[in-house]
Amino acid sequence: MAEESKLYALKPLIDRWPAIKKPKGHVQFRQKILWTGLCLILYYLLTNIIIYGLAPERLDLFAGYRFIMAGASGSIVHLGIGPIVTASIIMQLFVGAKIIKLDLQDPKDRGIYQGTQKILVIVMILVEALPQVFGYLSPSAQLVGMVGGTAAQGVIISQLFIGALIVFLMDEVISKWGIGSGVSLFIAAGVSQAIVTGSFNWLPVTGSGALSLSNPPAGTLPMSYYMTTHMSLGDLVGGGFENMFIGGGSVPNPIIAVLGTIAIFLFVVYAESSRIELPLAHGRVRGARGRYPLRLIYASNIPVILMSALLANINMFALLLYTRLSNFPLLGNAWWIGKYEVGSTAASAGGAWYLSAPNGLISWLFPMIDPQYASYLQGHAPWQMGVRVIVYLLVMVIGSILFAKFWIATTNMGPEAVARQIQSSGMQIPGFRRDPRIIKKVLSRYIPVITVISGAVVGGLAAGADMIGTVGQSSGTGVLLTVGIIIRLYEDIAKEQAMEMHPVLRKFFGAE
Repeated sequence: MAEESKLYALKPLIDRWPAIKKPKGHVQFRQKILWTGLCLILYYLLTNIIIYGLAPERLDLFAGYRFIMAGASGSIVHLGIGPIVTASIIMQLFVGAKIIKLDLQDPKDRGIYQGTQKILVIVMILVEALPQVFGYLSPSAQLVGMVGGTAAQGVIISQLFIGALIVFLMDEVISKWGIGSGVSLFIAAGVSQAIVTGSFNWLPVTGSGALSLSNPPAGTLPMSYYMTTHMSLGDLVGGGFENMFIGGGSVPNPIIAVLGTIAIFLFVVYAESSRIELPLAHGRVRGARGRYPLRLIYASNIPVILMSALLANINMFALLLYTRLSNFPLLGNAWWIGKYEVGSTAASAGGAWYLSAPNGLISWLFPMIDPQYASYLQGHAPWQMGVRVIVYLLVMVIGSILFAKFWIATTNMGPEAVARQIQSSGMQIPGFRRDPRIIKKVLSRYIPVITVISGAVVGGLAAGADMIGTVGQSSGTGVLLTVGIIIRLYEDIAKEQAMEMHPVLRKFFGAE
C-alpha cells in the first residue's frame, strides 16, 4: 500500500476552508453566461478602484508582466492572478519532483492537491502583497499622518489582500458556475483593452497638453493620420515615416507593432486549428461515428501563463534583493542576480536581464544591425543582446514543455483519463477491442509527444511574439494568450450549447 501523503494532515482545514460550492446538477447555459458576464464586469470595475491612501509616486514591481498578471497597476486588483498562478506553479513543481507524494489520478489525492493549492493561494497573496509596501506602493503622507506608518502600510496590504481574494473567488465562480477559466478570461480582458486603446487612443502621448508632432496621439491610427497630415514631405522622408513605422522617441505605438499583433493573431489561429483526429465509433449503435481531436496546442496556453508568472516572481525578488534587501548575505545588492537603475523595475544587467523579454524589434534587432539605435542596448555589446535573446527563447520553450507535462498530469488530459472518458461514452477506436487499456495504449502514442510539441510551440510563440512587439504595450505573450483564450472561449460556448441541445453529450465531455 502506498504511503499516505503528509498533506492529509490538512484535510480537516481543507474541509472547512471557505470555497465556492460546485453545482449539484447541470447549470443551464444562460446561467453560465450570466455568471461569466457578471464576473467580467466586476473585474473591470475593480481595475478602476484605486488603492485608498496610496502615494502618487509609485513603482510597479510587475510592470514588465502587467498584462500577464491580469491586474491594473495601483488598483485594488494590483496583484491580479499572480498569487493563483504562483500557488499552482509551486504545487506542480513539488508534485512533479515527488517532494509531495500524491497520485493525481486518485480522486482523494486530487482533492487534497486542489484543497492545499487553495490554502497556498492565500499564503501567496500575503507573500506578494508584503513586498509592495517596501517603497513601491508607499502610503501617502496624509494616511501616515492619520494612522501612523506601520498601520498605513497595513491598510495598503489589506486592500491588496481583499482585491486578490476577490479575483480568486471570481476565478472559482467562473470555473464552477461559468464558462472557461477566470484566470484566462481576466488576462484576455486586460490585453483586449490595451490593444483597443493602443490602436485608437486619440489623446496625446503625455496625457495632457495640446497635440503636436512632439506630443502626437497615443493610438497608432490617430498618430499615423496626425503625423502624415501635419508633417511636410521633407520631414516625412527625413525621419517621419521611420518614426511612424519603427517607433522610438515620442511614438509609443508604431505601425510595426500593429503588423506584429496581426501576424501573431494569424499564426496562433493557424496553430490552434492544427490537430490530429482519432476516429471513434459507437460500440453498440452501428453507423454512429465521431472523432477525438488532439490539438497541436494540446496543453492550451496555461504553460505560458505559468512560465510568465514564474519569470515575474524572479524579477520581483531580484529587484527586492538589489534595492530593499541589499544587506542580505551573499545575494543582497548582487549585480549578477539583477542590476536595476534608480526608479526602474526592469533589470539592466545580470541574470534577471537575460531572463527578461526583449520588447519589440527596436529593443534588440535594430540596435544589433544599426549603430544609430545603439542606445537601446543599455550599454551592452550586440553579442550580449544576442545571448539574451537565445537564453530567453530557450527558457520559455523548455519551461513551457515542463509545465505542459505537469498540466496534462493534473487536469485529466493524460492517456488514461482520456481513455476512461471515451470508454464511458460508449465509443471505441475502430479496429481495436473496446477496452480502456487498449485505448490508453493507442493514446499513449500521441498524447505524450503532442504535449511536448504543444509546450514547445506555445513557449516559442510567446518568446517570438515578445521579440516582435505589439500594440498597446500589451506584450507579445499577452496577445498570444488572448488569441488562444478567445478561441477556446468560443469553442467552450459552442460545446455548452451542444450539450444543452443534446444532453447525452454531457457524459462524454465529463460534465456529469
